[in-house]
Amino acid sequence: MPERPCSIRAAAVPAVLLTAGLLTGCGSGATAPQASTAPAPAPATATATAGVTAAATLGGPGTACALPVSFGIAADWEPEAIEDAENPEFAALTRRGPAFARCEVDGKPAGHLGFLRIWTAGGKGSARTALEGFVKAEKKTSRVTYRETVAGALPATEVTYTAHNEALGEVKEERAFAVATRRGTVIVHLGGLDTDEHRAMLPAYELARTTVKAL
Repeated sequence: MPERPCSIRAAAVPAVLLTAGLLTGCGSGATAPQASTAPAPAPATATATAGVTAAATLGGPGTACALPVSFGIAADWEPEAIEDAENPEFAALTRRGPAFARCEVDGKPAGHLGFLRIWTAGGKGSARTALEGFVKAEKKTSRVTYRETVAGALPATEVTYTAHNEALGEVKEERAFAVATRRGTVIVHLGGLDTDEHRAMLPAYELARTTVKAL
């Protein structure tokens, strides 16, 4: 299994990879971008949990990340809290629009090159407003589609879009959902090395989305 090339704590990662899509760009062999021919993101409802069941719960007392919500994580996915996210020194890596990165769940131990990342945004605005600000803060996005849905039993807004990874020279699918809680908005984002990796990780994302509970 490859070492963790995309973690916020991996100081050896080249800066260009860190800034291209917030640490989700890994690997080499970049090709010319194909933005005009990139496939549209798969519908948010197209992939269910596909038999994936929760091996653990994240977000509650005693878990790796203290969050305003809890949800199930798939087997072998490894969560780790992101410390000092609001330090201005790290803002380029840990802030996107109104949201700060609080936790990342590494898919590599489960065989995937990608992360679920959990972000929080303060204030009393709607989940959709926070999610729109989050997406607008990411550079070179396209095919952005929002829809109102549910996460667990909570009202939620979900977005699918494509993003151009300058480091790899390619366009890939991304998605996220947002829920409002009494402690602000929580955004759960799924990236991935490329579109194939992203789609392979959708069951873990859907598991998180369908098991969310406010704390």
